[in-house]
Amino acid sequence: MATAKRNVPGALTDTFFTVTELARDLGVTARTIRFYEDKGLIAPRRAGTIRVYTRRDRARMVLILRGKRLGFSLREIKEYLDLYDVDPTQSEQNRLLLKKVRDRLASLEDQRIALEETILELKEVEAQTLAAHQNGKPTRKAAG
Repeated sequence: MATAKRNVPGALTDTFFTVTELARDLGVTARTIRFYEDKGLIAPRRAGTIRVYTRRDRARMVLILRGKRLGFSLREIKEYLDLYDVDPTQSEQNRLLLKKVRDRLASLEDQRIALEETILELKEVEAQTLAAHQNGKPTRKAAG
């Protein structure tokens, strides 16, 4: 992990990350981190003109990146992260997460079924096209 001890004026001494360090640590670009900052998902401290990110910011970024990888919208991710600050027991956060995960699973199952049907239909069109090509006949049944 790329971290450095820094004494930031007006802040507690802790492990801080620069945007470059955090980006390298998470395998993303500095532009990606600034994008999520602009969207209000993370709020780094400032040391003069330099952004400094705490372990909390890093943890939030890990959750943001995981949420995006799993297909959640920024709005859904923000809603989830905002609950963390409001509910110390995290029960509301867990309830929301469970609902969102179930909704996402259902959506992905629907997409999988649609993909399987499309693949079967495309294979049928492919087989018909190959057969017609081998026989030298134009295909009558068009895709669509």
